Amino acid sequence: MVSLNPFVSIIIPVKNFERTIEKTFEYLLNVDYPRDSWEWIIADGGSTDKTVDIIKSWRKIYPFIKLVEIPNCPSPGFARNKALEVVKGDFLFFTDADCAPDKNWINEMLKHFSHDPKIASVGGEVFTLKVDPNNLVEAWCQHFRFNMVSPRYGFIQEGYYPEFPKDPKPSDVGGHKAYFFGTCNVAYRKVAMKAIAAKFWDRPTGEDMDLSYQHRQAGWRFYFAPLAKVDHMHRADLKSLRKVWVAYGQAHLPLIDKYVHKQGLEIILQFLKGNPSFMVPFPLKGFVYLGNFHLMHIFGLLFALGFIFNFIWASTFWRIFTIASLLLTVYFIFQYVKWNFGMEPKSKFFTWCKMKYLTNLSFIKGGLKDFKKFKILCIEPSF
Repeated sequence: MVSLNPFVSIIIPVKNFERTIEKTFEYLLNVDYPRDSWEWIIADGGSTDKTVDIIKSWRKIYPFIKLVEIPNCPSPGFARNKALEVVKGDFLFFTDADCAPDKNWINEMLKHFSHDPKIASVGGEVFTLKVDPNNLVEAWCQHFRFNMVSPRYGFIQEGYYPEFPKDPKPSDVGGHKAYFFGTCNVAYRKVAMKAIAAKFWDRPTGEDMDLSYQHRQAGWRFYFAPLAKVDHMHRADLKSLRKVWVAYGQAHLPLIDKYVHKQGLEIILQFLKGNPSFMVPFPLKGFVYLGNFHLMHIFGLLFALGFIFNFIWASTFWRIFTIASLLLTVYFIFQYVKWNFGMEPKSKFFTWCKMKYLTNLSFIKGGLKDFKKFKILCIEPSF
C-alpha cells in the first residue's frame, strides 16, 4: 500500500524554456498536494536565455525547488539522469517545462500505484494548452491531438497496458503498438527503477520509450489513468514542429536495434481497418507502413509513368492504366486530407493540409535518417 501523502519528486528537464516555464510553475503550484511532501528538481541543460534566472527567482520564494545545472548537456535523458541522482521521493513524477498539470495530477497517479505493487508506472492523458489563440501551429496540434495517449492506441480506456511481447515485432517497439508513456506526463515507482537499475539513455530522443520498455520487458506493469492529465503548450512554429517529428522517427531505429532480435520486415497495411500486418523475409530489420500518405504518392508516380508511356506508346492498356492510377491517386489524396475539413477556420483548409503533409513527411524523413548507421528500415506511418 502507498502511505498517505508519500514524498514525491517532480523532475523537469529544461533548456531555453523562458516562453513557458513560469506558466508550468503556476500550474504546479495549483496541484493539490502538501508542499512539505514534494520537491521540484529542475535540470537545466545549458540554457542561454532567461530560463535559469526565472528558476532562481522562484527558488527564493519556494525552497522545495531545486536546480541542477548541466552545462553542455547532450540530451533531455541525460538531464533527467542527473536529476535522478539527487531525488528523495518514493515516486518520481516527470513532466516538461511547457506542460500544465491538472490540480489532481499527483493524487490521481498515486491512487493507482496503491492498488497494485507491480505497477511500475502510471501515465495520464495529454491535452493542448494554447498560449496564443491565433497561432495556427498550436491550433493544428490541438486538432491533431498531438501527444495524446488514447488516440495513439485506438482510443483505449483506463486500465493496464498489454504485457511486453517476449519476441516483439518492429511495430511493437517503434510503431502503432509501441505502448509507452511520454515523459511529459508519467510517474514511476522508485523501487521499480532501482530494481532493474533503469535509467534514461543519452540519445536525443526516444528516451521515454526506452525507459518504458526496460520496465515492461522486466515484467513490471503500466497503468493508463486518463484523469491524471496535463495540458501541453506545443511548438509555436512549423519549423520547430517538423524538427520534433524528425526526432520521433529517428528514435525508432535504435529502439528496434535494441529490442527486436529477428531479421525481417513487417509490412503494415495501414489503409485497412485494424492495421493488419505480416512479416516478410529480409536481410534487415524494420517496418514498412502503407497508408494514405504512401499510397497517394505511389499511385501518383504510377499515373505520371502511365501518362508518359501512353504519350510514347498509345494503347488501350496504357490509357486504362493511366486513368486507374489517376483515380486511385485522387481517392487516397481525399482519404488523406478529409480529416482537415473539420478544422476551423475553414478558410485555412490548405494551410491545415500543408501542416499535415509536412509533419508527416518529416516523420518519414526521421525514420530514414540513420538507415546507413543501423541498417534498419523504417517507413513511418501515414497521419
